[in-house]
Amino acid sequence: MSSLIKRFVSAEAVLRIERTSLRVQQPASNGDMISLAMGEPDFATPPRIVQAAADALKNGFTHYAPLLGDKQLCQALAEEVAAQSGYPVKQGEIVVTHGGTAGLAAAILSMVNPGDRVVIPDPTYSLYADLVNMAGGICVAMPCKEDLHWDLDRLASSLEGAKLFVFCNPGNPTGIVHTRHEIETLARLVNQHDVLVIADEAYSDLVFNDKPFTSVLQVPAFRSRTLYCQTFSKSYAMTGWRVGYLAGPAEMIAAAARVHNTVNGSVNTAVQRAAVVALKECHDDVKRMYDVYRERRVLMMDGLLSIPGLQLNQPEGAFYCFPSYSLPIPAIDMVALLREHGIAVRPGSEFGAAGEGHLRLSYAAGNEAIIEGVKRLKHGLASLG
Repeated sequence: MSSLIKRFVSAEAVLRIERTSLRVQQPASNGDMISLAMGEPDFATPPRIVQAAADALKNGFTHYAPLLGDKQLCQALAEEVAAQSGYPVKQGEIVVTHGGTAGLAAAILSMVNPGDRVVIPDPTYSLYADLVNMAGGICVAMPCKEDLHWDLDRLASSLEGAKLFVFCNPGNPTGIVHTRHEIETLARLVNQHDVLVIADEAYSDLVFNDKPFTSVLQVPAFRSRTLYCQTFSKSYAMTGWRVGYLAGPAEMIAAAARVHNTVNGSVNTAVQRAAVVALKECHDDVKRMYDVYRERRVLMMDGLLSIPGLQLNQPEGAFYCFPSYSLPIPAIDMVALLREHGIAVRPGSEFGAAGEGHLRLSYAAGNEAIIEGVKRLKHGLASLG
């Protein structure tokens, strides 16, 4: 057996990710550590969603669901997408996925061939690059402007010869929300250059500026070339439930579903029934959590703005702040040093080269944790300076 193990070599797809991935696995936060590194709500899932899953199990929803998704959930999602886009959503234009992560994996792996150029904003969610590398594609990083929004001239040049553009809005880790002008400019450019699009709008219910959120669903020019990726994780505090979905043209959904069904199979039936209840009955729960995030955002911003040597672009959405710091210390080392002061955050370099010199802090944490965490951050940076 030992000789067999010695001869084992991971598949090239695995090795590509190992060579290129920026994703960081931090030690578990325990004891007196304050963690502002989390990427998930600290709220419990609303009780009526939990009850819906329990009721579904009691009522015999314990068998495989259809591969594209439970019919009730698919219908509810079709109505939701149609309400946003103004266009009817037909059968075969939705697939329910094992969270947003599996949706992104199915989308990217169904589109990208070895050697395809895929443009990704920098900084952005690091999973995108890992999936592109798994597929053998070539990641083309597009550095953002100093305010963390897109440089539209750079966007135009980056898309020349590209197969795919992947982005999130609102942004993780930046907290920015793209303007209608940015989204409409992207629509024009991807049509001009014949580029496919994956739009990850996981945080679309968490927008805190005074401008209406512009989804790709609201811009007709995206319709024939875009997969819209969504999840129940953030809005409904359902991270552990693993349920999301893709919406888009039937041929693109069919390709993504082929990947998803091969790797994952259908999503847990009772969870899908609970998701129907979340979608139809939990708007007040979403609003309640939104109001708390809004207050926490101000609390964290005020604290960060009081720290010498930090610069903060006002976060407009999601639940992240992404300040830059002035000390000449790599972000990965800065995070390790700050842990010695009892505060866990994420290094900006995890999200791309342009994230170097930044830290990502989450205000999906209680007020006391935010206050104490920012206090420890301030003391830590002062001691290092």
